[in-house]
Amino acid sequence: MPQKNQYDVIVIGGGPSGSTASALLAAKGRSVLLLEKEQFPRYHVGESLMPFCWFTLSALGVLEEMDRIAFTRKHSVQFVTPEGKRSQPFYFFQHFDHPAANTWQVERSEFDLMLLGNARKKGVEVHERTRVERVLKNDSGTVIGVEATGPDGVRFEAFAPVTVDCSGREQVATIKEGWRVRDPKLNKIAIWTLYKGARRDPGIDEGNTTVAYVPQRGWFWYIPLRNDIVSVGIVAERDYLFSGSKDPAEIMRREVENNAWIREYLSGSEQTGEYWVTGEYSYRSKSCASDGLVLAGDAFAFLDPVFSSGVFLALKSGEMAANAVDAALTAGTVSGSFFTEYGERLCQSIENMRALVYAFYDQNFSFADMLRKYPQIRGKLTDCLIGDVDGKDFSDLFACVAEFAQVPEPLAHGRAPAPVAAVEPALV
Repeated sequence: MPQKNQYDVIVIGGGPSGSTASALLAAKGRSVLLLEKEQFPRYHVGESLMPFCWFTLSALGVLEEMDRIAFTRKHSVQFVTPEGKRSQPFYFFQHFDHPAANTWQVERSEFDLMLLGNARKKGVEVHERTRVERVLKNDSGTVIGVEATGPDGVRFEAFAPVTVDCSGREQVATIKEGWRVRDPKLNKIAIWTLYKGARRDPGIDEGNTTVAYVPQRGWFWYIPLRNDIVSVGIVAERDYLFSGSKDPAEIMRREVENNAWIREYLSGSEQTGEYWVTGEYSYRSKSCASDGLVLAGDAFAFLDPVFSSGVFLALKSGEMAANAVDAALTAGTVSGSFFTEYGERLCQSIENMRALVYAFYDQNFSFADMLRKYPQIRGKLTDCLIGDVDGKDFSDLFACVAEFAQVPEPLAHGRAPAPVAAVEPALV
């Protein structure tokens, strides 16, 4: 049970976006209640960090802790054809001379636990094993708090001028409001598991992320972690993956045979733990905010993970949401329209990555072919792939992409609601 029932901000969910938003708000002097339905540590997929995660981790003050934990260092990404032909590793430090260029492969159980612990240290009141049942609204429809159930099974209510939904794919507020919209084309699913004793490249390439293609179907991720563990997943269309079998283990064994490099690198390894399956990979909420409510992380949107954007967007949106919420409280407003800039910046960042994801799945597209014809846009392409996407104009990059693949129209939804005439909702 919370220590009180009135806070400046309530955060739903203790994953990367929720821990980030709450920690930064608490550091700004706000009283913050964070409610997390699970008990940490817990398993979660999404181990590969983009280089620009560094900046939010720096703002959180956890870089020394990252070094102490000694997560696997990730210096590059490489691509592998179905026949096993490997590209040259794409080294981040060749483009970006900054400590951020050397990023990490993380076990999310320990990484997320670290971030939640950091929120506690910053003064956030954290309650685990506490499920938010619904958001509460006043007569005008403004969100004023939440109803939740604690680990003892007792229901309670807590109130705040602003609630930040960082509930991940559960999307507590989004699902209730009917705001979830699937991407019109990125309707993939993923099956993944862990392997012990799988092969790694030597030296600086030991922590490479490898993207290995499956002919005209999808791709594998291959992410080396600590303790001789590698995370391996296959992403493809549902109808293809489940053709012939619904058993994830059987499907994974079948697909491993469809890429020579994956087959070779898993040879002699031992599959360990369970198999996980998830679908509806890419979606975005109709809005990023309403009166008294802001969405961040997977609760707002999720993008196909081929470029490892998941944790980056969670951290970045959590940081952006914290700044926007603090500004709203300072201005004395909880109007959803106040978050217009937040929504525009976040949607534009996602669109920059989304266009490249569409190109990746286009059978006529090749990064190598495009760069041979337009070597001058290599820098912009790299910026996009490392997460340097906030506020940048990539129109020249996508004009080049459009010669080789169809570039999607930006999604119209996801922004903040338009201002309503005259009276702002009052602070609770």
